[in-house]
Amino acid sequence: MPVLDQTADWPVPDVAAAVLVDGIPVETAGDIRRHFRLASLSKPMTAWAVLVAVEEGLLALDTPVGQPGCTVRHLLAHAGGYSFDGPDPIAKPERTRIYSNTGIEMVADTVAAEAGMPFAEYLATGVFEPLGMLHSSLRGSAAYGVWSTAGDVVAFLREARAPQLVSPELAAEASRPQYPDLGGIVPGVGRFERSPWGLGFEIRGTKDPHWTGAHNSPATHGHFGGTGTMMWIDPDIRPSGDLAVVALADRRFDEWGSTALASWRLLSDTVIDEYSGAVR
Repeated sequence: MPVLDQTADWPVPDVAAAVLVDGIPVETAGDIRRHFRLASLSKPMTAWAVLVAVEEGLLALDTPVGQPGCTVRHLLAHAGGYSFDGPDPIAKPERTRIYSNTGIEMVADTVAAEAGMPFAEYLATGVFEPLGMLHSSLRGSAAYGVWSTAGDVVAFLREARAPQLVSPELAAEASRPQYPDLGGIVPGVGRFERSPWGLGFEIRGTKDPHWTGAHNSPATHGHFGGTGTMMWIDPDIRPSGDLAVVALADRRFDEWGSTALASWRLLSDTVIDEYSGAVR
């Protein structure tokens, strides 16, 4: 039985999903051309556009943004000291991990100013169009406003695992723990003494319990969103190669939170059990 058949039992109006082995889609479910609001899956995509801007020389990861001592790197890693939503900092940079839409939006505004165009346009021309993500667009906040399809998210995951738009060295920063000793809360999941994040991507590390599966490696990186969306890449689950998953739904996370977490964990572990031994 296909692994993704289990998504048909999720208590959501619609779902579309895909599994990738070594960047190649091996299984899909639902209408992968259906549009969903990605919610916080937007953050890694925004971060990738920032990396493109760094590659182009518009700014650097250590460019100051916001309060004293705060940089682009801090804000993309939720270490800038800004609250979830609000213009004023509530802590000094690099003191704690505070999940912040504000920080992501501040970086997007900085890119827009340096590029001389709206960030939505920069994201489209710098990321979506060259990756063939022709059904994706930013409608509102750079932290949670991307609308897309499972098929387009597959294209993004392929870029994240084998970058074409930025150098491998720069891309590696996105999945490398930034300020790895910081603790903080993963909204909807819990507080962790060590809560590693990359640039836009959450990193599993030693978080337990987590929204990914018990079989996912500590190097797993991805995100989930408040509209019932999730995606991850696990580069270390196979002897040679990687696995990735995207599942998009359209029911608010706070309406099925515990069920969503259980569903994502089961899906993740089932994918790993089925495909971890797949031949390249």
